[in-house]
Amino acid sequence: MPAVTVDNVLALPRLGVPGPDAVPRTVRSVTTAPTGYEGEGFPVRRAFAGIDMARLDPFIHMDQMGEVNYAPGEPKGTPWHPHRGFETVTYMIDGIMDHQDSHGGGGSITGGDTQWMTAGSGILHIEAPPEHLVMSGGLFHGVQLWVNLPRTDKMAAPRYQDITGGQVALLSSPDGGALVRVIAGEIDGHAGPGSTYTPITLSHTTVAPGASVTLPWNPRYNAIAYVLAGTGTVGAERRPVRMGQTTVFGSGDTVTVAAADGREPLEVFLLGGEPIREPVAMAGPFVMNTKAEVLQAFEDFQSGRFGQP
Repeated sequence: MPAVTVDNVLALPRLGVPGPDAVPRTVRSVTTAPTGYEGEGFPVRRAFAGIDMARLDPFIHMDQMGEVNYAPGEPKGTPWHPHRGFETVTYMIDGIMDHQDSHGGGGSITGGDTQWMTAGSGILHIEAPPEHLVMSGGLFHGVQLWVNLPRTDKMAAPRYQDITGGQVALLSSPDGGALVRVIAGEIDGHAGPGSTYTPITLSHTTVAPGASVTLPWNPRYNAIAYVLAGTGTVGAERRPVRMGQTTVFGSGDTVTVAAADGREPLEVFLLGGEPIREPVAMAGPFVMNTKAEVLQAFEDFQSGRFGQP
């Protein structure tokens, strides 16, 4: 880790220094993600477990997949499964994942790539490591995020965005101590390649040991930081955090993260969005506004209206 990096971070565009009137965001909560298993049995950390959904809106669910170094024959994926009413964002840091859907789409995502799938009105989907990786084993690490869709877009036509690692916007902190990768939305006027129905920002930020970075953050958005690796602090109050912990920030104009002294950088997945503020009815792979809509999704799935594997 990480997959996307540069030889000279100081050659990148620099983040601006916040103005004197910028309000730093304080820390509302720090929670530790419990571990579990997904799909055919690959290990995950449930990043949003125990956090009030109202603080996460428009995000619904997030797993850190791995980091795990598989022996030959061990790599695992997911069987065919349905989705409706939201978007899945799969960011691969290490390893390769093949995907296929009931609409004829598919492809591979590898280190630094992002697969952005709008499930919308309904789709069947499968994710699995390629056969050669199953045979050889190897490192597997990534993040899968579920982003809610507003009522008006829940039945949008399914679509994909395949974002390669080379497409993300790269920025540096003013002193070169942090590398910021903008996957979607914008930070300090620099836009990532992801196109979103719901206004959000996604970033993977690496902070060198002993360094810190303060990022301007849209005041209309919430702000969440998940630690992928390393230890450090968050907020102006320097609240300690470590791998597998999720920070929810309060309101304000800037977000600060810092890496502890030592040899290991701090790897943080930073995300925020404009809350949708609509009712959420969720059951398994369906995220709708009402219970009746969820029941209809199950009926449509069972009737084959999502297509066939």
